[in-house]
Amino acid sequence: MELARGANTVIDGTSLKVAVSGSAPGTVDLMVFQLDDRNKVRDDADFIFFNQPVSPEGAVRLEPGGVIEIDIARLPADIHQLSVAVALDVAANGTLSAVRGMGVMVEQAGSVAIVAPALGLTTERAAVLVEIYRRGAGWKLRNMSAGWDSGLADLVTAFGVSVDEEPKTQPVGSAESADGIRSVPDEAKLSMVKREKLDLRKREVAKVLLTKGGNGIRARVVLVIDKTGSMAKQYRTRVVHRVVERMVPVAIQLDDDGKLEPYLYAVSFVKLPEISVHDAEAWSDTYLHLRGSHGGFNYDKIGAANREVPIMTEILSGLTRGSAPTLVLFFTDGGFSERKEITKLMREASGLPAFWQFVGIGKANYGVLEKLDDLDGRVVDNAGFFALDDIDTVDDAQLYTRLLSEFPDWHKAAVAAGITKP
Repeated sequence: MELARGANTVIDGTSLKVAVSGSAPGTVDLMVFQLDDRNKVRDDADFIFFNQPVSPEGAVRLEPGGVIEIDIARLPADIHQLSVAVALDVAANGTLSAVRGMGVMVEQAGSVAIVAPALGLTTERAAVLVEIYRRGAGWKLRNMSAGWDSGLADLVTAFGVSVDEEPKTQPVGSAESADGIRSVPDEAKLSMVKREKLDLRKREVAKVLLTKGGNGIRARVVLVIDKTGSMAKQYRTRVVHRVVERMVPVAIQLDDDGKLEPYLYAVSFVKLPEISVHDAEAWSDTYLHLRGSHGGFNYDKIGAANREVPIMTEILSGLTRGSAPTLVLFFTDGGFSERKEITKLMREASGLPAFWQFVGIGKANYGVLEKLDDLDGRVVDNAGFFALDDIDTVDDAQLYTRLLSEFPDWHKAAVAAGITKP
């Protein structure tokens, strides 16, 4: 049975399997709201999503692969409706109308399946796909396919979920939980939804460091991003914005103040204001550009072609043997032409307290970067490289594993060699 937009039908039985096509964690997030007779959640526990996947009484459960298991018989008497919704991630471009095959299939035990395709969506970034609601002694399903242009914040607010930007209590300093996950005061300035997503990412970062014996390391975290002309697509599609967002949890876990120290480079470079967790979005909108003047910086003066030696030399100039460690996260689409100079710099840098993690994005020729693991003449192995090509296709667990697995090994070797502090 297929439901048109606005159409409804009776639900048979109490056990439902709701499969939502088109949802993808981190890009199109899936959620369910348990609503009372005011069409509001009773409290935030009635908001079921990726970091709170089970309703308080266990009647609604989010499963992997965009599946929702619903036991209607277990729903509390004061819950009158379930709204199944999706929302684009805040860093994702476009609208839900561009998501192919979005819709809902509801399987009922012993009865016909119901299909509710998402129809008529145009400029929405968040939408309710279907409603499951009480009607007399039974339940019905309606294809809603309606939403909000402004996205997630308006969606959750409409249903009464708290999205206060300033909680009543805020931590006064950096803190670490029993399982080794660090927090910084600026996190308190985030909305609940953003904090939940950040918590998931911090957990993945901490897991990698713990597995590799790197928990407890404190390091300065430097972010270097290529702004050459060949990166135009990565900037236009906001891939670089999403890189910044996903690097913030690394700084929180490693750096005492949880801040990223960012640079953009081409022929020359510019050092930009630090990135704090609460203003990462605004920071990206202000400073991530290829040309023009932004935030008081003239980007045209940086140039539009690759030259890595100046930015690498700048970072090296701030390092002193025996001081605290630095992790350099270097994102580029390749084009490293000064092979001899870069090779010489990396050998010299091996006696200084920094590990260089190069990440290739954009399906380019990475040249000398691909040879770093075999580079001889170094005191310790001080660099790693991997190519993602499309960072949006890699989940957080994979990304942070590839990004951070070599850093703890370098730290142990560098401490043993007297290059950096324990």
